[in-house]
Amino acid sequence: MEYASIDEIIRVEGGRVVATLFRMTGQLELAEDAFGEAAIEAVTHWQSEGLPERPGAWLTTVARRKALDMLRREARRPEREEMAIALAAPVDLDVHTVRDDQLRLIFTACHPALSDEARVALTLRLVCGLTVDEIAAVFLVPEATMSKRITRAKAKLRANRIGLRIPLDGELPARLAVVSSVVEVVFTTGHHSPTGQALTRVDLMDEGVRLARLLAGLMPDEPECHGMVSLLLSTRARQATRVDIDGSAVLLADADRSLWDRDDIDEAIDLLERTLRAGRVGPIQIRAAISCLHSHASSAADTDWPQIVQLYDMLTMVAPSPIVAVNRAVALAEVEGATAGLEALDAVQASFASVERWHLFHAARAEFLRRLGDLRGSADALDAAVECPHNDVDDRLLRQRRAALDLASGASVEAE
Repeated sequence: MEYASIDEIIRVEGGRVVATLFRMTGQLELAEDAFGEAAIEAVTHWQSEGLPERPGAWLTTVARRKALDMLRREARRPEREEMAIALAAPVDLDVHTVRDDQLRLIFTACHPALSDEARVALTLRLVCGLTVDEIAAVFLVPEATMSKRITRAKAKLRANRIGLRIPLDGELPARLAVVSSVVEVVFTTGHHSPTGQALTRVDLMDEGVRLARLLAGLMPDEPECHGMVSLLLSTRARQATRVDIDGSAVLLADADRSLWDRDDIDEAIDLLERTLRAGRVGPIQIRAAISCLHSHASSAADTDWPQIVQLYDMLTMVAPSPIVAVNRAVALAEVEGATAGLEALDAVQASFASVERWHLFHAARAEFLRRLGDLRGSADALDAAVECPHNDVDDRLLRQRRAALDLASGASVEAE
């Protein structure tokens, strides 16, 4: 795998290294500390000596040595001695129900003693290497709030002496919903980066698909697992057209659909059709159906918006959220017009105050107001969108739209 920078290598490989060390020692904080020291050494060494052929293996080797050094300093404690023996021994790729170390740690960190949001946030931070500001943007909360949430989750695990152990087979289904959320957020953060310079991050999208496939292989009788693979594949299929040659955002309606990955789309649709036949339809499968409808349409005009609205109505009943509600409003506007979309957004705002921190809520509002001829209101909505957390590509698009409104307003005044 090719990486854009040393920072990206450390972020992508970090979760895997921590997961491997955790499997060996059973101590999460030890794994984190050892990887942190290995990462510092990597930055210094790689800048002077160049990248190793296998950066992940290099980090794992150095982190194991760091962990072993930490344990040897406390060798009088029997449990530490046992962990030191495990670290010093050759890597044992033991067979377990959860075969992938990183997916194993995701299941482990999603402990039922924590709230759903705390479990997802903690796992994204520890296992997937997402920054606190990225996670905060995903949850539509301030960075300080998310930092406290993660800190409290760790403290609760320590205070209650909750062991982060590998869950037994019978415990896996109860954690499936939260684990699925983690896998999806990893992918979504790559599909539409909440912060930073880029709109998309292919490494996170691919990692999300990889984890989803592992999850489906782990729990083959769970339709929602296969629905997750379908959802992510049908979404990833469109990533090549998310930005143009200049790095500017391309809206779905303007995308060159001939560049979409037909293999991903075909697999997603086939997988979804087979999964739906099981007769146990959940929210992930509904969202996969929406995504497949977008990817299957040969043009924006051919999109089956009425069916998409119906699917969002179903989703609203089983898994309501501000993001679902805003997306439903966008789809509704395509069927019934901008006034209906605007009314739906007003209802979202009344039910979910958190959308005030989501730039795409304000951007949708701005578009509906523009269609209705309210240029002043549209400009105000775009100003609100600019104030929300978002990536640099989205920022350029929002500012371009704002400038276009100024030009349109000026032309309107001159015409009068």
